[in-house]
Amino acid sequence: MSTSRWTFALALALAATVAKAGEVVDVDPWWWLEEVEGTQALDWVRARNAETEALLAAEPGFAELEADLKAILDSEAKIPYVYKQGEHYYNFWRDREHPRGVWRRTTLEEYRKDKPRWEVLLDIDALNAQENESWVWKGADCLRPDYTRCLVNLSRGGADASVTREFDLERRTWVEGGFHRPEAKGGLQWIDRDRVYVYTDFGKGSMTRSGYPRVVKEWRRGTPLEQAVTVYEGRDEDMYIAAWRDHTPGFERDFVSRTIAFYNDELYLRGADGGLVRIDVPNSAQKRVHREWLLLELREPWEPGGRRFAAGSLIAAPFDDVLAGKASFEVLFEPTETTSLASVATTRHHLILNTLEDVKNRLHVLSHRDGRWVREPFRGAPAFGTVSVQGVDDTESDAYFLTVSDYLTPTTLMLGEIGKDPEPLKKMPAFFDASGMEITQHFATSRDGTRVPYFMVARRNLPLDGSNPTLLYGYGGFEIALTPGYVPAVGRAWLQDGGVYVVANIRGGGEYGPRWHQAALKANRLRAYEDFAAVAEDLVRRKVTSPGRLGIQGGSNGGLLVGNMVTLYPRHFAAAVCQVPLLDMQRYHKLLAGASWMAEYGDPDRPEEWAFLRTFSPYHNVRADERYPVVLFTTSTRDDRVHPGHARKMMARMREQGHEVHYYENIEGGHGGAADNRQIAHMQTLIYTFLRRQLMKPDQASAGG
Repeated sequence: MSTSRWTFALALALAATVAKAGEVVDVDPWWWLEEVEGTQALDWVRARNAETEALLAAEPGFAELEADLKAILDSEAKIPYVYKQGEHYYNFWRDREHPRGVWRRTTLEEYRKDKPRWEVLLDIDALNAQENESWVWKGADCLRPDYTRCLVNLSRGGADASVTREFDLERRTWVEGGFHRPEAKGGLQWIDRDRVYVYTDFGKGSMTRSGYPRVVKEWRRGTPLEQAVTVYEGRDEDMYIAAWRDHTPGFERDFVSRTIAFYNDELYLRGADGGLVRIDVPNSAQKRVHREWLLLELREPWEPGGRRFAAGSLIAAPFDDVLAGKASFEVLFEPTETTSLASVATTRHHLILNTLEDVKNRLHVLSHRDGRWVREPFRGAPAFGTVSVQGVDDTESDAYFLTVSDYLTPTTLMLGEIGKDPEPLKKMPAFFDASGMEITQHFATSRDGTRVPYFMVARRNLPLDGSNPTLLYGYGGFEIALTPGYVPAVGRAWLQDGGVYVVANIRGGGEYGPRWHQAALKANRLRAYEDFAAVAEDLVRRKVTSPGRLGIQGGSNGGLLVGNMVTLYPRHFAAAVCQVPLLDMQRYHKLLAGASWMAEYGDPDRPEEWAFLRTFSPYHNVRADERYPVVLFTTSTRDDRVHPGHARKMMARMREQGHEVHYYENIEGGHGGAADNRQIAHMQTLIYTFLRRQLMKPDQASAGG
């Protein structure tokens, strides 16, 4: 090991002997694996990858499955989703000839055709060849009203850190001497043609503890970045500082946001003189300004002027009245025990309310007429499935895109206008044979009596004899709801070969709004894992499966879920796929973006919070004397959100203790785990081959406890 790596490992080892509450803890022999690109760490990664490849790639059908999954990802029959700018509809597209993708556009007339004629604006593969880079597309923001100048974001290998470059859409070239933000987490936002807001790494002290921008500045064309003028400066313990201009004609406004933590932010209006006025509403509310309206999604009860609004409600008031301190908010939606707000879409004259009723979407149209809000049915929405809706251009028209999907029905994209039935524009082909399959919803009872919903996808007339290979998926965090969607890889690699697929809607998620999320925060985190265990137990009770045929999967926060199910409920499962996970909850807040999640999990540096954090820290709870399900850990070297050290260290510790564990780390990919279709297909094939190997063996039904 080089001197630098010895220094790194020694510093971590010494730190490990210092107790949070004065106690001495064991030195962690695996902390050197946190050195992301250290030679020794990467040698370890390559050795583990080789072992996993040798084991799984030799399984029957591996090459065929990988080819099929890549063909699905590369298929030209997929829906090319678009967004409108001016008269054109823009799309980013990957296929076999363009693994890193092309940014392109077309007209609505062309888009309606089966094979539209596309105008290529930027070819990322050609750019990589020209610059000898590994750029991954991260989006573009073009300046209205002519949309000829764009701020294009690219990242190396798919990381969160990115560069921003100014692109001339008419000439299809980078603007010489134009705006250019060096590689960092952050971004640029247009003010006008010659000014942007920039929030990025300006040097020492300019980033938060979470690794995101702490300072936002106004930067004028033709001047060095160092001369940009500070607009707002947050605190070190904040999460993220940003600014932007709302370019809606007639409602042009500038805003600054101070995100203190997830679901804890302040919004400021920036005046022409540069002064900031804070919008006086709860930090926990999600804030949205649409034309003359301020919309608030409340996560806590609020009583302005003595009137009480319930948590989970959507309320609205004229934005100018809020600024003047004389706003009278109106309730647009109020939750019940079984309903929650999924999203709100805006058009020129209307709001489209998307709610969940026991995790099933329902749509309504809201219109402000004669001084009050009127709710009306939404025309053309299906009765079942995940439905998402988005305004095509909410500054100009009442047109919208409607996307409809479920686990067995290929996604359909529709175009509609308020008051008319939507027309189908595109439909994804069937990428697997779903004949004879059905989707059902069930409810398990958690340890504290809570009713926990879950969806199950399986063959009709499934034999209830405990023999069915079953994959149980979950997330349970950050108020994210899991709703039915068409995932071809699951169908082709699992369902088509007789597997049962289950998605658990556990607490911590957003299926029933803020209350569902808040029920599993910090000291209550174990509620999420109890919910997941209850679903597993219900599947066994109903004789859908048995512990020896039951596998689990989750990524990121879902990887923390899987890690805890393995360590806390080891006899419930036979196999576990743990993707880009958090696992060391004593150090998570010191690794990459980890500090930004303390509102979700807690602060390990506080003894009273480490006391409950330790109860759901898989890295500290795994034991040599326990029998665990076989685990496959997957992560990415380029993941600069959740540190790959979590998965590396957990795998090393479990392997040292003698447990059967496997590991695969993609060198590129960011938090998504892969940077292009080839990498995605390969990782998916490894995962499903592992699951099939563990759960579809003829003698596997009798395994487990």
